[in-house]
Amino acid sequence: MTEPRVLLDDIVMGESTRWHDGRVWFCDWGAGDVIVLDEAGKPDVVARVQGMPFCIDWLPDGRLLVIAGPQRRLLRQEPDGSLVTHADLTGLAGPYAYNDIAADGRGNAYVNNIGFDFPGGEPAPGVIVVATPDGSARPVADGVMFPNGMAVTPDDATLIVAESYASRLTAFDIEPDGGLTNRRVWAELDHAAPDGICIDAEGAVWYADVPNQHCVRVAEGGQVRQTVGLDRGAFACALSSGTAQPTLYINAADYTAVMSGARTGRLLAVDVTVPGVARR
Repeated sequence: MTEPRVLLDDIVMGESTRWHDGRVWFCDWGAGDVIVLDEAGKPDVVARVQGMPFCIDWLPDGRLLVIAGPQRRLLRQEPDGSLVTHADLTGLAGPYAYNDIAADGRGNAYVNNIGFDFPGGEPAPGVIVVATPDGSARPVADGVMFPNGMAVTPDDATLIVAESYASRLTAFDIEPDGGLTNRRVWAELDHAAPDGICIDAEGAVWYADVPNQHCVRVAEGGQVRQTVGLDRGAFACALSSGTAQPTLYINAADYTAVMSGARTGRLLAVDVTVPGVARR
């Protein structure tokens, strides 16, 4: 494993790192942009959201989903590039912003809400909502302590959720109707604040950690396999798949500077040994 290298800098607040269609994507919250790197490694803005594009994923047919978090709407990008409402999430989790998304191969999109007014509000448990392919949405889990990054296993059987305020990864079985059952601790994480996550081909999870300024690879049960140290907080990470050299992409920034509007965000890349996996 090599040292992280800088692919892009001068980012306001990079989040929701994703690997899709052979390229790396992310959201710049401060600029309101959804960005993909082209074949030359240059950033291309593919969508712009008023407010903040909190997180992205894709439907099975390839259409992009974007959370307009403060507006509590899940948006869908049509072939002409326009953004339309895929699901209205208002009234399902209080007046708070939605945070992260993970879509499965059935077209269900899991979206979480942290459940309080971050960063100044009193912490309270959050919820997970599912938006089904017909555009309806309903809560499917509650009592989640600052739900953050989420990922669906390649077989569409399990949803893994980072609970930032509980220092753990939590798993649910995914039912045929999109419901979540059999809640369990997937990994206890010692003094961690897991943020964005991704799953690799061996079934381990990489999680980004802002206050601890690193990304960590853990196996189910919590055994630490690898750690990538950084000089700033790690907000999200994604693994390449189908490439000669497996790569972990990381969005990182100085969190205290982000709050003042400074452009400390970077997209980093580090070579790893185990690639990500495409969903079956």
